[in-house]
Amino acid sequence: MQNDYLKITRQLNTAKGSFTYYSLPELQKQGYNIEKMPFSIRILLENVLRNFDDFAITKENVATLLNWQPKASDKDIPFKPARVLMQDFTGVPAVVDIASLRTAIAEKGKNPDIINPLIPVDLVIDHSVQVDYFGTEYAYNKNMEEEYTRNEERYKFLKWAQKSFNNFSVVPPGMGICHQVNLEYLSKGVIDRDGLVFPDTLVGTDSHTPMVNGIGVVAWGVGGIEAEAALLGQPVYFIMPEVIGLKLTGKLPVGTTATDMVLTIAALLRKYGVVGKFVEVFGDGLDSLTVPDRATIGNMSPEFGCTITYFPIDDKTIEYMRLSNRSAEQLALVEDYCKANMLWRTGNEDIHYTDVLTLDLSTVSPTVSGPKRPQDKILLKDFKPTFVQLLKSGFGREYIATNDTILEKWKGEGGSQPMYVQDNEPANVVDVEVENGMKKVWVSLGEEQFMLNDGAVVIAAITSCTNTSNPYVMLGAGLVARKARAMGIDVKPWVKTSLAPGSKVVTDYLKKADLLTDLEALQFHVVGYGCTSCIGNSGPLPFHIAKAIEDNDLVVASVLSGNRNFEARIHPQVKMNFLMSPMLVVVYALAGRVDIDLMNEPISYDKNMHPVYLKDIWPSNDEINAIMQKVLSPKDFENNYKTIFDGNAIWQNLSISNDKVYQWNPESTYIKQAPFFQDMPNEPAPFQNIEKARVLLMLGDSITTDHISPAGSFSENSAAGKYLISRGVPKAEFNSYGSRRGHDEVMVRGTFANVRIKNKIATKEGGYSVYLPTNEEMTVYEVAMKYKAQHTPLIVLAGKEYGSGSSRDWAAKGTFLLGIKAVIAESYERIHRSNLVGMGVLPLQYLNGENAETLGLTGKETFSITGIAENLKPLKQLDVTATNDAGKTIQFKVVARLDSDIEVEYYKHGGILQYVLRQFLKQ
Repeated sequence: MQNDYLKITRQLNTAKGSFTYYSLPELQKQGYNIEKMPFSIRILLENVLRNFDDFAITKENVATLLNWQPKASDKDIPFKPARVLMQDFTGVPAVVDIASLRTAIAEKGKNPDIINPLIPVDLVIDHSVQVDYFGTEYAYNKNMEEEYTRNEERYKFLKWAQKSFNNFSVVPPGMGICHQVNLEYLSKGVIDRDGLVFPDTLVGTDSHTPMVNGIGVVAWGVGGIEAEAALLGQPVYFIMPEVIGLKLTGKLPVGTTATDMVLTIAALLRKYGVVGKFVEVFGDGLDSLTVPDRATIGNMSPEFGCTITYFPIDDKTIEYMRLSNRSAEQLALVEDYCKANMLWRTGNEDIHYTDVLTLDLSTVSPTVSGPKRPQDKILLKDFKPTFVQLLKSGFGREYIATNDTILEKWKGEGGSQPMYVQDNEPANVVDVEVENGMKKVWVSLGEEQFMLNDGAVVIAAITSCTNTSNPYVMLGAGLVARKARAMGIDVKPWVKTSLAPGSKVVTDYLKKADLLTDLEALQFHVVGYGCTSCIGNSGPLPFHIAKAIEDNDLVVASVLSGNRNFEARIHPQVKMNFLMSPMLVVVYALAGRVDIDLMNEPISYDKNMHPVYLKDIWPSNDEINAIMQKVLSPKDFENNYKTIFDGNAIWQNLSISNDKVYQWNPESTYIKQAPFFQDMPNEPAPFQNIEKARVLLMLGDSITTDHISPAGSFSENSAAGKYLISRGVPKAEFNSYGSRRGHDEVMVRGTFANVRIKNKIATKEGGYSVYLPTNEEMTVYEVAMKYKAQHTPLIVLAGKEYGSGSSRDWAAKGTFLLGIKAVIAESYERIHRSNLVGMGVLPLQYLNGENAETLGLTGKETFSITGIAENLKPLKQLDVTATNDAGKTIQFKVVARLDSDIEVEYYKHGGILQYVLRQFLKQ
């Protein structure tokens, strides 16, 4: 082949036919030490060899990977994934950008058909379903109806894209969560295309894309901006990673689950520090883990901080692929190719890792995590005293807002808007008391009376692909429900319960085991097939519960089998959120509170007032495994996935146009042509220094993309709310920020609008800043627009781990549209740093040991950043001069976190999409 300059292509004869492949054993024969390389690095090496063109992928790139060292390097490497995965929250703005590129191409007299995905793209609509209805058989259908009512325009746009673009498929609403669909159906392990056979790889517009690392697929989450570039033929560039070996030994003890294991690993890896690194799992402990167990670990890679958590293909992989109905020919192709190309795990490898961490699985104990971060591990046996301490230290009464401010503080952001249903039976607060520092509220509803206290569980959600892809914990949850019914105990009346399986396969095997009936008896009815509570779509709490919480400033809790529990994410009225296995979610719904010692205290009492303990309702491993053997069948996967792209009658009846160029509706408040390409010159301007910039926000550590670009609801008093009202949209139809990511006017107003964000130069918490020339305090958007009118560039000052959380392109797009030219932080999470570059915003990093505090910065200075205009190169040190009102200056250096030559090029062009558009215009 023309690009095979190392002469390593060979033929592989399989049951599917004869294919060409790039042979890693041939490189071993040439003297390269492939057998010592981590499997994940081998896959990256194969990728650059196969895609080598001596332009986008150079011989230097190949040499960098051929000579991979455990300490890695600061050189950048390219990656061309075989496919792209999207979900609707991040997918809609990506498709808006691609459609806008088509419009821009057409306006410049070019053929719009040249803008098409060059590799397959699968978009799964799974992030928009909200739990409005629960605890009833009709909950699923009613939630689907509400979903279509809210999102019809967005769904029509996606259906248009499916018809208009090549290589673009859409999985309609109500079919499953994107990562579980990817694991169970879309991932092939090995791909044959155009006579070549190669590893299945992808990038996804959601940070939990590494779930399929569990099935041997190298994949990770990127911003929508990077994904758009990838599907348009651009490589994804990143610094050569270090690879941390995670050695698993032993077996999980009886009574523990994969969820306990993954929360333990989250704490372990976060403590070590794996941001920007690969993690590769090995050791004899792997032999006892199923692919769903492995996928549970891979799925939480973003919570660990690493790029991927990779599990090489082995016998367990083939076993899972067979169970999930992959064809016999595909199974043979995967096994033959991996064994022929040094990509098959035997367990006898001697791989050189950057470092090795060891976890003895036999030491794992039942675990939960919270109340604000996934890595905040709490052993189940310590949960009660830890909760009491958290209540005092983090939620002390002296820190809780008054009755007048609490509703406005919590309702504006994070989860679903608490839009209350009509209160036909007003709840009365009978009594309020404080005991041992804990507030207790007696509530009466009709003849029913109960006590809501600090620590009451008001949301119990079996949700998120992290756990719903794992039959062991899902069937285990059903068995907990069955045993609880047999013991005569029920879910507490103040708990909002929900079951959101990751695919319909889960429902099928729960039905076959007759366990769905038991879950439904405890009000865990199926509410939808989507991310629901984990993305913040928990829906409103029942009126009387919500009112009691608001009026009495209660610190209530959610328990969920998800992966994210950041502040105000799950629900705006729920201040404590704890991650745990689906089995424990059911247990805590039965208990109704988290301030309970499950090891020693009864969960509840039966009708005869006999105590029921955890040991009474916890199933044994043998019980769960026996049911798994009976109910799991390839036929279920076949039946569900043969109609995966069909959708229901509502989807099928959505009418769309046949236009190749999208007809933008100026009246739309959901879909708007992206502003990034309008009036764009054919050539980029020269680099310029940043002069006399002002600070728009001065922030602390661990600012997440939820803080920067919230996904949930917003009030009519927010900048976005005021805009929609000015456009004639009533508050009841606001929907969420996540659903409106296709409209820049809404999203720029929602940037830095989370009600929990703390800007140090403002007096108010949540989405406020100060226009420093006059000291006027306004919303971040209003301040930014005043600066923009004066042509004043803006910067953001931040601490450690800036931009952690979901891969949210609008966190970068909104930053750009506010007029922010640079961010100076102590450190960045990988995806957000890359997205800032992709939008032409310069990420800068303090030198080690320095930050705003050590330098004496107040955020009220003017800033000039020099060294950009002259010889800008990767990781160049730039000079910053901060001048206060008295004329005193503070001078310091920062590192330009443009990590590669191509990132310098993207920054030069004002962003990655502008770079791509200019490449198309040259054709």
